Amino acid sequence: MNQTYAGVKIKRILVSQPKPANDKSPFFDLAKKNNLEIDFRPFIQIQGLSAKEFKLQKVNLLEHSAVIFTSRTAVDHFFRIAEELKITIPEKMKYFCITESTAFYLQKYIVYRKRRIFYGKGKLEDLIDVLSKHKEENFLVPMADTHKQEIPRKLRKFKLNFTKAVFYKTVSSDLSDLANVNYDILVFYSPSGIKSLFQNFPDFKQNEIMIASFGANTAKAVKDAGLRLDIQAPVPKAPSMTMAIENFIQKNL
Repeated sequence: MNQTYAGVKIKRILVSQPKPANDKSPFFDLAKKNNLEIDFRPFIQIQGLSAKEFKLQKVNLLEHSAVIFTSRTAVDHFFRIAEELKITIPEKMKYFCITESTAFYLQKYIVYRKRRIFYGKGKLEDLIDVLSKHKEENFLVPMADTHKQEIPRKLRKFKLNFTKAVFYKTVSSDLSDLANVNYDILVFYSPSGIKSLFQNFPDFKQNEIMIASFGANTAKAVKDAGLRLDIQAPVPKAPSMTMAIENFIQKNL
């Protein structure tokens, strides 16, 4: 960072995510403590593939005996595609979920107590031991068009037979109404958010606007786009985005 921040005034922040469902978000505490105006606006949105688009991948759902779900979104689009293709998922299908909440969410589509369902504590590593005990299964992994390569890499490492298939995609939101709105800090959580910024505003110039990013991939996307990264999380002294912004404000008053 070659920018000098002494005496910088932070009043308005735009967070490129949906507004929190309740008032317990640390962003609200940050706003109150520092007299800030914080707006929330998703820069990206999820769009399901059509049945026609899905069929181009030549993936047969019924050739798989188990499904690995990494999110509720994956659950929704798996069963949506099955319905659109008029496929009845057999009761013997096994479900492996990253979290318990995702496993319970399956109740929206299946009779939970009659199915074989396994879940972890939030990471794929939590499921590896269980997955390894079911190596005879042919796993299907519903994913987005842009996804972390970590999951397929680890499944290959443990020699599991799996197919990853795209069921939904990330598209840029329409942000045209923000063209004349000025913010002091823009907060990003994914490379897709940076992509959306330039798709909506091809001539975007950072100038005095601060850019905050969460995660290594997002930080890389900021720099690759030729932007100045002013605030980064997680770091040892700021494991959360709100802490990173708080530290930045306090340091540069």
